[in-house]
Amino acid sequence: MRKSVFPRRSGFTPLLFLMAIGCGDGTTGGAAGSGGLSGSGGSRTGGAVGTGGAVGTGGLSGTGGGRTGGAVGTGGAVGTGGVVGTGGAGGSPTVVGGGGCPLFTADDAWNRDISAAAVDASWTTRLAALVAGTTQIHPDFGTIYGIPINVVPAAQPAVPVVFDDYPDESDPGPYPFPARAVARVEGTTDPASCSGDCHLLTVQQGACMLYEGYACRYATDGWHCGNGAKWDLKRRSYGQRTSGWTSADAAGLPIYAGLARHDEVMAGVISHAIRFTVRCTSASFVAPATHQAVPGGCAGNVNAPPMGLRIRLKATFDISSYSTTAQVFLRAFKKYGLILADNGSNFYFQSEQSPNWNDDEIND
Repeated sequence: MRKSVFPRRSGFTPLLFLMAIGCGDGTTGGAAGSGGLSGSGGSRTGGAVGTGGAVGTGGLSGTGGGRTGGAVGTGGAVGTGGVVGTGGAGGSPTVVGGGGCPLFTADDAWNRDISAAAVDASWTTRLAALVAGTTQIHPDFGTIYGIPINVVPAAQPAVPVVFDDYPDESDPGPYPFPARAVARVEGTTDPASCSGDCHLLTVQQGACMLYEGYACRYATDGWHCGNGAKWDLKRRSYGQRTSGWTSADAAGLPIYAGLARHDEVMAGVISHAIRFTVRCTSASFVAPATHQAVPGGCAGNVNAPPMGLRIRLKATFDISSYSTTAQVFLRAFKKYGLILADNGSNFYFQSEQSPNWNDDEIND
């Protein structure tokens, strides 16, 4: 479960209304393979694939337990950067990410405008029932928490990576991971010590390749991760990896694609979907997910959605009273929505960990 980042405001309980929409690309997943650790709480087991889902009323954010904060590394070639671009085929926005790389293609699922997509009333009702009692959507990131992003130059040396848990569902190395002294790993100040999900995300400039690892740590013989995945950021994400495989995310998705970066929020627009979690998911997935996960105690729960479920904030929800930072996120929730990527506290959404965030504005 994911740790609560900010204290609740006394007497302040905003109920956000979200609707479940059609999932993914209108396609269903293939047979799910076994494998992959769950990103946060809940094992990833194999199983049959379900059909599409949608979005619901509801709101919300849960409480949760134990993630430790990750500090920012210094020196070296690690950084953020990048700008937000516009344009793209068919008028679809194209996000330019860290290192000046695109966030996949303009028609990629992460970049799709779903503000006019049809609502699935059944999944709207079921998702609301699943998270009943949760009253706030919750930012699982900030100056301390969140998932850091490493950006390395094109000439970054590639190093071997040992995949300890699921090598059969990992893209083999070597990976251009940063050196231990400068690498930023989720939830730790020292990559030699892993506690929690310990995601290691690296964008390589020039080649515009994305490398992601789960449960990563630096040992005497170099980098070890539970599993690993890589994507070409210049291509459409869906179909780059085998259907049924996990990734550094329980849903088999690229984590980086679902994180809002500080620089794009400061530019005033997030033009892609954001990743979020719920406690229970079913033994099924829908595009763009490629993998399913059923945490303990969730088997047989008829309201448990498939990985890859996509939701959006209702167009009628008034965001005018929120902080500038919060409004950037809320506009993105209306236009691009959120994609179910992992198991964790209900309606926690993730973004980049950065010392530059204003935690008070995020809390709003």
